[in-house]
Amino acid sequence: MSATLHPHPNPLPPAGEGAGSIDWSRVRADFPLLAREVHGKPLVYLDSANTGQKPAAVIEAVDDFYRRHNANVSRAVHALGSEATEAYEGARARLARFLKVRADELVLCSGTTFALNLVAYSWALPRLKAGDAILLTRMEHHANIVPWQLVAERTGARIKVAELRPDGALDLDALFAAMTPDVRLLGLAHVSNVLGTINPVAAICREARARGITTVVDGSQAAPHMALDLPALGCDFYAVTGHKMCGPTGTGALWARREHLEAMPPFLGGGEMIKEVRLEGTVFNDPPHRFEAGTPNIAGHVGLGAAVDYLSGLGMAHVAAREAELLAHATEELQRIDGLRIIGTAPEKAAVVSFLVDGAHAHDLATLLDLDGVAVRSGHHCAHPLMQWYGVPATCRASFAFYNTHADVEALAAALRKARSLLA
Repeated sequence: MSATLHPHPNPLPPAGEGAGSIDWSRVRADFPLLAREVHGKPLVYLDSANTGQKPAAVIEAVDDFYRRHNANVSRAVHALGSEATEAYEGARARLARFLKVRADELVLCSGTTFALNLVAYSWALPRLKAGDAILLTRMEHHANIVPWQLVAERTGARIKVAELRPDGALDLDALFAAMTPDVRLLGLAHVSNVLGTINPVAAICREARARGITTVVDGSQAAPHMALDLPALGCDFYAVTGHKMCGPTGTGALWARREHLEAMPPFLGGGEMIKEVRLEGTVFNDPPHRFEAGTPNIAGHVGLGAAVDYLSGLGMAHVAAREAELLAHATEELQRIDGLRIIGTAPEKAAVVSFLVDGAHAHDLATLLDLDGVAVRSGHHCAHPLMQWYGVPATCRASFAFYNTHADVEALAAALRKARSLLA
């Protein structure tokens, strides 16, 4: 990397095995937006499952690219073009190291939705046929449902659904029983965006592989919160979204086994995804560039590279431990509130708490919380089938990240008690 494009320094010394405790107040200070007020109250941001906040290092990386290095990638030999290409490919390499995969197996794209659609159209559509089945779970985000419905409509394949246990954990016995010989593909969330349930992906993928089932994992809610080793999971495809892991919006990646990438046709056509174009026909580029038509979000992915540096500097084991503390505290506080019901109590959970309060619509409750500066999500969370299974139209969802504090948890509980008294 050129001297002008060094990675932004980590906010803290590398936090490997045996590293000392982290000053989380110092970490929080790295996030400028968290210092603001809303409605005259200090902001308590509890919507990280929707999008993560950005540390100054990420904001500065994007700003620096536009101020000093802005050019298109792979299309110029001049200095700026070379710098832009180096920065973009450097971000791919950093993200690959973060996920413990090869850089040439990582397709950079706009996020998980694009990544899942890429698998649907380039892998599934040419291969599935009438009589085949696509197996999904009840807890999937719409982005891991709708593409498969579109494929099913065009191929004659059918959708099968694996149900949950009452606590929001996958019913593994039912899931494995549903892996019948007609199932060609399994779509699975690593972590539920509504329930926080952490699925045992490695065990599930091992069972699927033994039965010849291709696995597609939605890792949107996992990558920001835990250490990942994608090859060790045993899946075929894994999708991540940059904006949930402290990076800019419009960034993300699809990891796929090399044999799949080699066999898949392009999803979109245009520049960069070709080696040679003649009117008689086109020779396509090698993966991953075969799937990266057009001008990418260069600055965004440079920012994602900085986000990966930041998370790596903290150490994902420390991130996970911090968020587990916050989840335990939040669960304890919310269980003390009369009339409040937590939706999703699986033993293995990420720091997400969905809840309802008796007599209060989720949107009304979230509005009252917002007036006290507490930002939570309300609605169906792009998970209509899950809401239908629970028999509710919507929930409130408080989702935590490592930059939250125990004071944030207490502010949420106080605002909920206040809101409940107003709605009584």
